[in-house]
Amino acid sequence: MQPVITVLSNKILQTGAAAWAIAQVLKILIHAAVHRKLVWERLIGDGGMPSSHSATVTSVAVTTGVLQGWDSPIFAVAAILAIIVMHDAMGVRRETGKQAIAINDIIDHILADDAVDLSPEKALKEFVGHTPLQVAAGGVLGLVVAVVMNL
Repeated sequence: MQPVITVLSNKILQTGAAAWAIAQVLKILIHAAVHRKLVWERLIGDGGMPSSHSATVTSVAVTTGVLQGWDSPIFAVAAILAIIVMHDAMGVRRETGKQAIAINDIIDHILADDAVDLSPEKALKEFVGHTPLQVAAGGVLGLVVAVVMNL
C-alpha cells in the first residue's frame, strides 16, 4: 500500500493530472458553448480547445523545474518532452485529423450512392490534433495550474 501512497503523493503527477482534468472539463464546456450541444465524449476525447496534452506536459515541466531546479537534468527531459508533445499535436496529429475529415467525406459520398454499407462506428476520428491556438491555450493552462499548485 505504501508504494501506491507514495506515487499518489507525487506533486509532479498530481499537477499533471489536475491540468489534464481541468483541460478536459474546459473542453466540454467550450465545445458546448460553440456548438450548442453537450458532447460527453469530449471529456475523454482527443483534440479540441484547450489541448489537454499541452496542459499536462507544461504543468509537469514547470512543476519539475520548481521542485527539482531549473538547471536539473530531469527538468531538461520534461521540457524537451513537452516541446515534442506540443509540436506533434500541431503537426502529425493535426494532419491526421484533416485526413480523417477528407476520408470520412469520401465515405459519406460513397454511402450516398448506396454502393457500400459502412457503419458509423468505422468512421475515422476527426478530433485528434490541435491548432496552434489550442496548443498555446493548453500550455498557458498548464503553466497556471503548475503555479497555483506550487505556491
